[in-house]
Amino acid sequence: MDLSTKYMGLKLKNPFIPSASPMTEDLGNVKRMEDAGASAIILHSLFEEQLRHEQRELHYHLTHGTESFAEAQTFFPEPSEFLLGPEEYLSLIRKAKESVRIPIIASLNGTSIGGWTEFAKKMEQAGADALELNVYYIPTNSALTALEVEQTYIDILKGVKSAVSVPVAIKLSPFFSSMANMAKRLDEAGTDALVLFNRFYQPDIDLDNLEVRPNVLLSTPHALRLPLTWIGILYGSVKADLAATSGIHTAQDVIKMLLVGAKVTLLCSVLLKYGINHIRTIQQGVEKWMTEQEYESVSQLIGSISQKNCPDPSAFERAQYMKALQSYQPV
Repeated sequence: MDLSTKYMGLKLKNPFIPSASPMTEDLGNVKRMEDAGASAIILHSLFEEQLRHEQRELHYHLTHGTESFAEAQTFFPEPSEFLLGPEEYLSLIRKAKESVRIPIIASLNGTSIGGWTEFAKKMEQAGADALELNVYYIPTNSALTALEVEQTYIDILKGVKSAVSVPVAIKLSPFFSSMANMAKRLDEAGTDALVLFNRFYQPDIDLDNLEVRPNVLLSTPHALRLPLTWIGILYGSVKADLAATSGIHTAQDVIKMLLVGAKVTLLCSVLLKYGINHIRTIQQGVEKWMTEQEYESVSQLIGSISQKNCPDPSAFERAQYMKALQSYQPV
C-alpha cells in the first residue's frame, strides 16, 4: 500500500504532519514524531512581535549612552540594518535537520511584511525545507476596507516569496467575503500551498476578577466541516496544494480530507490530547480502511469526491444547506 503524497514539491511518505504547536518546540518531541510516523513537521510559530521586541532591545543597547560620545554610534551599523531574530528558533531548525530525515517546515506568524520577511531568509539558511506563513490578522480598524485587508495577505506572501527559494504555504482564516476569490489571488501571487483553516482564539471573561483572559479550546471533530467544504470547492480550481487543518482527530477525518482534495492533513489538538503516538493509530486506521475499500494508494483518494469530481457538485453549495435543514428531525 502506497501512502506517499507530494506537498509543495516535497515527497512525503504519508499525509500525516504534526502542525505548529508547543509540542514542536522540543527537539525530543520532533524525534518522537518522526518515530511515530510523521512525514514532515511544522515547527512552532515564531511571532512577528518577538522580532520587533528584539529589534527594540538591540536599538536600545546600541544607542544608550552614545549621547555622551558622538563617535560611539559610528562603531556599529545603523540599527535599521540589524535584524537579530530569536537565535533559539534558528538553532532548533539546525538541530532538527541534523536529527531527523523528514522535512522541517518553519512557521512565521504575523500581520505585516516588515522584519519577518528578512527572518524568512535566515530560516531558509538554517535549513528549513519550506515555510508556512500564519497570517493571524483581526482587522479592528473600521477605516480599513476589505480590499486593503486582502492586499495585506498578498503583500506578505509576495514579500516572503521574493526573499526565499524554498516553498511557501500560507495559512488562512475563513473570514473573507469571497473565499474563492481570495484563494485565486493568493494562487496567482505564487503560494505553493493553502492551509485551511487557521483558528482564531477568542478571549473569555473571568467573572471573579472581571478581566478579559485568553482561553485556548482544542478543536473537536465538528470543526473539520468548514475546511472540508472549502478544500472540496477549491480542489482543481487552484494550482496550489491544499492542506487541511482543524478538527482532524481520527483516521476517518483524514480520509474525508483526502477525498475532497487535501494533499496532507495537519495534526495538532489530537496530539495534544492523546499524545504523539496517536499518529500511529491514525495511520493504522487509514491503512485498514484503504484495504477494505481496495485502494492501493493515497493518490487514488485525493480529490475523488471534490466538487470537481463529485456526481452532485451542488452538494458543496446552497442545495446541501437546504437539504440539511429539510432532513433534520428534532428529537
